[in-house]
Amino acid sequence: MSEVGFVTMGKTSGGEEVKSIGVGMLGYAFMGKAHSNAYKTLAYMTWPPPLMPQLVAIAGRNEEAVAEAARRYGFAEYKTDWKALVADDRVELFDNAGPNNLHAEPTIAAAEAGKHVICEKPLGRDADESYETWQRVQAAGVKHMCAFNYRFVPAVRLAHQIISSGELGDIQHFRGAYLQEWGTTEGDIWRFQKDLAGSGSLGDLGAHVIDLARYLVGEIDEVGAMTQTFIPGRDVDDAVESVVRFGNGAVGTIEASRFCPGRKNAFTWEINGSKGSLAFDLERLNELQYSEGNEGFRTVLVSEADHPFWEHWWPQGHMIGWEHSFVHELHHLLTAIRDDSDVAPHGATFEDGYRAAEICDAMLRSAEQGGRESVTYR
Repeated sequence: MSEVGFVTMGKTSGGEEVKSIGVGMLGYAFMGKAHSNAYKTLAYMTWPPPLMPQLVAIAGRNEEAVAEAARRYGFAEYKTDWKALVADDRVELFDNAGPNNLHAEPTIAAAEAGKHVICEKPLGRDADESYETWQRVQAAGVKHMCAFNYRFVPAVRLAHQIISSGELGDIQHFRGAYLQEWGTTEGDIWRFQKDLAGSGSLGDLGAHVIDLARYLVGEIDEVGAMTQTFIPGRDVDDAVESVVRFGNGAVGTIEASRFCPGRKNAFTWEINGSKGSLAFDLERLNELQYSEGNEGFRTVLVSEADHPFWEHWWPQGHMIGWEHSFVHELHHLLTAIRDDSDVAPHGATFEDGYRAAEICDAMLRSAEQGGRESVTYR
């Protein structure tokens, strides 16, 4: 037994050992729950896992809440100061699921202490903070991932394979929107405060659209945007509308809003190429719409044994859900750590997190100044 009460090695049915990795997590709310569930699920569903997650400790400022989270999620200990996770030699992977203002400093400190790191998006509150985080973590020589989990939805990965194969021809259009309805919520919510969040719907929702646009279509090099704040006194955007131009000549639109009554978690995108089109709706995440040429869209149920990630799950037609994207994401990171392989191109590195932030900043400049903005990367 280890010091924290976990078996440090597991054995497969063939008798080979599965090495463990100690996980320390900052944050215990929405994303803390999602990541914790993924570690526990991958430990038995992706058998044998690349590494056996050992949930060492979870940190948060509210002692009563973080103690309950530790008990609920299965962490052996809790801390009220993230610095204790960084100082703990048992923690080999630092998982940052905290609010945006706590992304940079703890993540950099963990990496410079020799720990691999995964950080929720956005990587920083702006491009400057994101760039510094990327540069310092990369210099530390550890594995790093920015948690853009929608890259790990099976239908999205299948779309990537179709596009990469050339079946859609030259990509000409991208349209992406992420719409939710809870923007009228009252109270002291950190997501509505610029000093804590950085931006509003843009960094919270639009960043996901931007990342998938980059992942599926390519680099964005020009934007034109408008933002709007509907609640008086807020200093972040409640909605953003943007047109974009890609380096490969494709054009597109990106929209994000938290003021769309009836839209719970509506992330949709469509890609049109010279030979066909693809479309996706997160609320129907097991389906990919595909038009081969001008034949019209047909629904591909992404649940076949040879579809991405399906080796871990069920017989065809037995659906998986939103939470499974985190299982795939963390499995990918643990594999990269075990094999000393690259997180890119399918996993989002901190460079990807920085580039998404640079695009977000360009959109905010465009909205403020009223013209198009070029996107340049450092």
